[in-house]
Amino acid sequence: MIILGIETSCDETAAAVVEGDAAGHPAGRVRAQAMLSQVAEHQPFGGIVPEIAARAHLTHLDSLIVKTMADAGVTYAGLDGIAATGGPGLIGGVIVGVMTAKALAFSAGKPFLAVNHLEAHALTARLTDGVEFPFLLLLVSGGHCQLLVVEGVGRYRRLGTTVDDAAGEAFDKVAKMIGLGYPGGPAIERAAQTGDAKRFDFPRPMKGKPGCDFSFSGLKTAVRLAVEALPELSNQDVADLAASFQAALVESIVDRVRRAAQSFTQSYEGRTLVVSGGVAANSALRSSLQNIADKSGLKFVAPPLALCTDNGVMIAWAGIERLQLGLTDGFNFAPRPRWPLDPTAPARPGAGVKA
Repeated sequence: MIILGIETSCDETAAAVVEGDAAGHPAGRVRAQAMLSQVAEHQPFGGIVPEIAARAHLTHLDSLIVKTMADAGVTYAGLDGIAATGGPGLIGGVIVGVMTAKALAFSAGKPFLAVNHLEAHALTARLTDGVEFPFLLLLVSGGHCQLLVVEGVGRYRRLGTTVDDAAGEAFDKVAKMIGLGYPGGPAIERAAQTGDAKRFDFPRPMKGKPGCDFSFSGLKTAVRLAVEALPELSNQDVADLAASFQAALVESIVDRVRRAAQSFTQSYEGRTLVVSGGVAANSALRSSLQNIADKSGLKFVAPPLALCTDNGVMIAWAGIERLQLGLTDGFNFAPRPRWPLDPTAPARPGAGVKA
């Protein structure tokens, strides 16, 4: 089974051709992929500008698809389907990817698959590590922060979500406060390497509280107050602020994951903890999650760094998983700015409502 995957939900334009069989024990092979980051376009604004993102997708997507298909050595006749992010995401970009995929699928007479961007992140571990259902998932990115039990394709139970900011959003905003620019996650991680994580006593939001929900707004405010109290920001101040913030955020997340792991191991036979999404690239978070997994009797799986951020490979693989079950979509599918993985879970304010 060979699928072309298209990703345009935010600020990366990406395409990939993946070959595999999701029946039984999952396994897959990436035939080719291409990705164009829009970081340079958005850096002057300190964050993503939706219209700039949509125009960049429109400008570059066609050429990326042509390159990917050529590198994969496959024609449209040789594809089994064409998948694209159908949501959630910045609606302008999602429209570009969905309409392109529909046009290609229609002209080639192939199935069209509208992929939930969050589900694509969730299923990546099945491509890279053959993880079997059910498994516990920490989905942590610029727009989403959730703990979910992944019971199967299209079957999710949400244990917790953010009540305000997402973790990646907090990284970006704190980086801007301390002069590190955009994107914030990698910048803060680099700065934290030479910082003193104990210099600033930042709060650990939600730590010790019942449930598995997250909150990062108060932590972000604490950083702002610390910055305002300093006469000026030296290089060491910046490093110490970055290290202290990162330590507080990671400790907050780990506390929530610990509670979710307890609930998961009591209720499910699965024994795997998976982390996915852009913030999953953070080495301090990975190390702490490995610790929690070991103590909880769980195997820890984190996709390769290149597959943590948005990419076409995850969309193509999710397409394979869906097509294997006969879950195709009609050409009347409407792009969705919001698309919950667990539609039965109560909506939350802030970033969590997107998911």
